[in-house]
Amino acid sequence: MGGGLITDKSKHKTVKTEVIDSLSSMVSKLIDGGFSVVLVHGAGSFGHLTAKKWKLSEGLDSSISNEQRQAVTQVRLDMIELSKHVVGSLESKGVQCTSLPPSTWAKGTGPEFLGSLGPFTDSPSNEVMVTFGDVVDRDDSSEFGILSGDDLMVRLSLEVPNVEYSIFLLGDSPGMMDRPPSRQGAELLDTWSPNIEAETSHNAEEDVTGGIDLKARRAAQIAQNVPNVWFIDGREPSRVIDLVIDGLLPIGTRILP
Repeated sequence: MGGGLITDKSKHKTVKTEVIDSLSSMVSKLIDGGFSVVLVHGAGSFGHLTAKKWKLSEGLDSSISNEQRQAVTQVRLDMIELSKHVVGSLESKGVQCTSLPPSTWAKGTGPEFLGSLGPFTDSPSNEVMVTFGDVVDRDDSSEFGILSGDDLMVRLSLEVPNVEYSIFLLGDSPGMMDRPPSRQGAELLDTWSPNIEAETSHNAEEDVTGGIDLKARRAAQIAQNVPNVWFIDGREPSRVIDLVIDGLLPIGTRILP
């Protein structure tokens, strides 16, 4: 679940409750259909605005180190708060779930981050393990950095056994577009791979983890091992049901290696 899907990225700590509830209903249907679900969600306005203000993605800056360390603590608390919204919504739909904040089990940034995925691989099939983009510790002089939900998706998709679908739910478009979705004439790409050109945009004021470019690169990496990797409009969760439960080709973009 992208951060821009479940929060209003332009307003500090603003949750889109109806969207989260509709996604929780979708997860419940997937579990009833016999699938196991691992859920990663973005930070949106619970993380990016504070992280941007204090340059948390760049690591420790000695000139503002006290403020940065306070911001690290605040973002971690804010992300736990956001995850509680997601978990509470899931539980209201009868879904068993556990939230695993990366700051408690992961270290380092990028798709090669360190940390055991044991809780994800050993959990009961009907329990949803929830994790999210977060500020994590680093072993080098940077001291801390941002572990993106997209990087979490890579390791989870490649290391959890028997992953059939890896789905990125977007909040502003039906899938990967040939140009920014806000631009006139933007068209949906049915498939995308790194050798297909697409003009993308990145709002650096609201997003500190790379935006759609990072998502696309990580998705293509996942597609080397997972047969079904998709960008789908999270505002239309029935499209996920069409794909996973009914075996239909949904409106969206299939990501290729």
